[in-house]
Amino acid sequence: MADFQIIEQEGVRLVKCTLMQETVRTESGALYYMRGSIAMESKAPSMGGFLKALTTGESIFRPTYTGTGELFLEPSLGGFHIMDCGGRTWILESGAYWASDIGISVDAHRESTMTSLKSGEGFFDFQTKISGQGRVVLHAQGPAEMMELRNDRLVVDGNYVLARSDSIRYSAQRATKSLFGSLTSGEGFVRIYEGSGTLVLAPIPYWRQRLFAAVAHRHASHSAAGE
Repeated sequence: MADFQIIEQEGVRLVKCTLMQETVRTESGALYYMRGSIAMESKAPSMGGFLKALTTGESIFRPTYTGTGELFLEPSLGGFHIMDCGGRTWILESGAYWASDIGISVDAHRESTMTSLKSGEGFFDFQTKISGQGRVVLHAQGPAEMMELRNDRLVVDGNYVLARSDSIRYSAQRATKSLFGSLTSGEGFVRIYEGSGTLVLAPIPYWRQRLFAAVAHRHASHSAAGE
């Protein structure tokens, strides 16, 4: 399997992938630069795959890189997390998939419309489903940690869960039983994870990522107000 490494310089992080006659798959647009004898291929999907992409929101093109050399992926003020898929099936939060060994199957997963609305994702919440043997790189806002649930329940206010094993049930509910309680608590809807399995969380963003997000939000608010 390919060797994935996370490199940090000047507060910015990027993923380096070393290939020895191997193949990896990445998210569309993830390439930064590469050296060595590496060939990139981005196949046009079949008609069935194209129609599926249109109906699920899944990225149509996820290029592959084959050969021997070094592949560097786009840097981020956030971070990355490398995990072993371990032959299990995982559901990744939208935008969390970054790269993987070619032995990993990458597909789309769609939550119900009601769950998507309650979780603040609009009418459609398109996530990524992965399975197989190999390693996967997740794009994270901050340091990631693993949490095991054993017939337990986790309540999260925000999209801090990067991945969950498919054995865990996911839903979105009001923070309190009453509408008045939810409004006055300031929490609104929260995300619920129940059952037994593994979660990957990144609850605390790196400070540069948090600062960038705050500046971007302020700029968007001023633009909307016509300032």
